[in-house]
Amino acid sequence: MPIPSSIAIAGAGLVGSLLAWRLLEDAQQSGLKRRVELFEKSSLKHPRAAAHTAAAMISPLSEVVVSERAIYDMGICSLGLWPQWLSTLNKHSATPVAYNNQGSLVVAHPSDESELEQFAQDLHFHLQHENTATWLTGHELRQREPDLNQQFNRGLLLPDEAFLDNRQLMINLHQRIVALGGKIHENAEMQFQPQAVCDGFDLSRFALCVDARGVGAAQSQAVRGVRGEVLWVQTPEIKLQHAVRLMHPRYKLYIVPKPNNSFIVGATEIESQDSSPVSVQSMMELCSALYTLNPAFAEARIIELDANLRPSYLNNMPAIHHQPQQGTASINGLYRHGYLLAPHLIAQFIDSLKSA
Repeated sequence: MPIPSSIAIAGAGLVGSLLAWRLLEDAQQSGLKRRVELFEKSSLKHPRAAAHTAAAMISPLSEVVVSERAIYDMGICSLGLWPQWLSTLNKHSATPVAYNNQGSLVVAHPSDESELEQFAQDLHFHLQHENTATWLTGHELRQREPDLNQQFNRGLLLPDEAFLDNRQLMINLHQRIVALGGKIHENAEMQFQPQAVCDGFDLSRFALCVDARGVGAAQSQAVRGVRGEVLWVQTPEIKLQHAVRLMHPRYKLYIVPKPNNSFIVGATEIESQDSSPVSVQSMMELCSALYTLNPAFAEARIIELDANLRPSYLNNMPAIHHQPQQGTASINGLYRHGYLLAPHLIAQFIDSLKSA
């Protein structure tokens, strides 16, 4: 059975936008006509999706230590898909999406090296012979990242892990969707119970309606929000080539380099549906850990503080639900693994439509 010829997608975040784009690219490559419309409850000029807030790391080795093995397996699949998909997207984009797959570094302050050792042991326990992580001496670490604090005695290299410029990605996806003939409706509220409607209008004219609203689907799905807080800083004094994770007894900080001499820093994960501004305590912890990576960060400028909710089911695992008889489907529950899992889930969903 072919993919439905008309599809409505609720939610213009990462999952909804990637799905709309892949459906349209697939139709163009197959010489088919396919109507795809994307409905977003807010304005794309002021995005509030978790995809906008995220650091956009594709890090299966980092996550397998604290997640189900399935997260790692799906992440490895996504690591293979991202370069292919970005190559296709970048051919049609004025500003290509930056993609870095040089791997991640995991470090710890000398007083916290037991945390680093424990991380390495957990990684080996979960992956055994598949564990490709490599210990680096302090000298080797500084060869890779000269601007890291000289006090780090050693570190772990997690090869092939990647990150991308997520904000440019979302811009390019939306532009390409429109260029391929898709439509994006902003400030359009969509509901799925008892039937798919948008601003009161019945959407039964679409052969398939897909709910990709993340936390926005909480009223119709058993999804909850898990709060995350991030700090953006900017400084031309420090250069990093890798995503860096700092092991600490109280938090596991990550820092990811972004365009224009900026960095995104995060660590917090709070079981709360509160999306209010970042707390003073969180900012102090983020800044303190940032200073540990390099004291020169003390002169960096804070350019943004943000908090958002990650859509999560009770088991913190993603799920695809498809009800062909009702003409509806949902993709949700990506938790903190949005960029790690989205390509795999979308490819799986499109394949399932083709084989239905």
